[in-house]
Amino acid sequence: MPVIERTIEVKWRHRVHFTEGAFSPGNPVLRDILADGRPAPFGRRAKALVVVDESLAHAMPHLVRDLEAYFATHADTLQLVAPPVLVLGGETVKNAYFRVSEIHALVDRHHIDRHNYVIAIGGGALLDMVGLAAATAHRGVRHVRIPTTTLAQDDSGVGVKNGINAFGKKNFIGTFAPPFAVINDFGLLATLGARDKRAGYVEAVKVACIRDARFFESIERDADALAAFEPEAMKRLIRRSAELHLDHIARNGDPFEMGSARPLDFGHWSAHKLEQLSEYRLRHGEAVAVGIALDVVYARLAGLLPDADAERVLGLLERLGFELFSQELLHADEDGQLLVVAGLEEFREHLGGELTITLLRAIGQGFEVNAMDLPLVIRAIGELRERHGQRQRTVALPASRTASR
Repeated sequence: MPVIERTIEVKWRHRVHFTEGAFSPGNPVLRDILADGRPAPFGRRAKALVVVDESLAHAMPHLVRDLEAYFATHADTLQLVAPPVLVLGGETVKNAYFRVSEIHALVDRHHIDRHNYVIAIGGGALLDMVGLAAATAHRGVRHVRIPTTTLAQDDSGVGVKNGINAFGKKNFIGTFAPPFAVINDFGLLATLGARDKRAGYVEAVKVACIRDARFFESIERDADALAAFEPEAMKRLIRRSAELHLDHIARNGDPFEMGSARPLDFGHWSAHKLEQLSEYRLRHGEAVAVGIALDVVYARLAGLLPDADAERVLGLLERLGFELFSQELLHADEDGQLLVVAGLEEFREHLGGELTITLLRAIGQGFEVNAMDLPLVIRAIGELRERHGQRQRTVALPASRTASR
């Protein structure tokens, strides 16, 4: 039978702006983004529906007022269609579809069309959920992300994925849809606690491990400053990490993961499962730190990664304040099988095709394998458990000595 075949090429412009004081009336970044590419009739104002992480709004009581003042100042070109909508963020926002439906209803009620905007201001989980709603309303309305966590600014918020969890699996429902623009405002990180400030560091370590040895060295040099949350060190890490993530998306040849490999998920096959097993007590960044440590030890045990390189990665994660072991690694089913191992098949199934896991052969050099030796995985878990125990004993020893004096 005859076949008609064409190759369809689509170009996307992916922009990440770095600024501070994004909602100060004199800052033109948001205004200029929303005014960009306005269709006829000329002079029509850009309409925007704004969704804000409720916890952020409580931590920054002036935020909603500043947003409303910003749109009022630029009322000649912008229209805020409703007061900013507050939604409780965190991973729970991704565990039910009704939140997506709520955004759909608001898009319909306020007549947001494909040339207008849904703006999300919050952490990665909120951005994922709102991004899914924006990507599926009218088959895609313009979406602007304003990430407010370290992890979202240096990784998830600058990517092209949206999604929510379903059937006990992370990001089971989702889309690939590049945002119209991303605004990284360093000032929005100010209210984060230490745990959330630290969480994003691990994604920078991840991308440095697989892509850029010089960036890894710079994180090592800045480790003490980063552990103390020194602002300039954090800015350097966020900018370079975001740049490397964008480079991978734009230049790797598979931005929508049509193949079986996803290098940017180095350390994630176990991390996603650990999050689930902990009922999301473990934050994503914390789980990824454990996942990277597991794969690094595995690669060393398999003779794939030099001992010195493995120790540098593990040592850096510890210097940045991460634990490299969680009790969820030991959770087992009634047959005694470790539950985390099920993450391998879930990881494969999520992407489809052949299991493809990124490992390291050297710092800055990731490569792919298509199988994992399960006894070796178990050995790696045991080694991480022992390392964790030794660190705890080392920390506890000075305290006990002091108490005995």
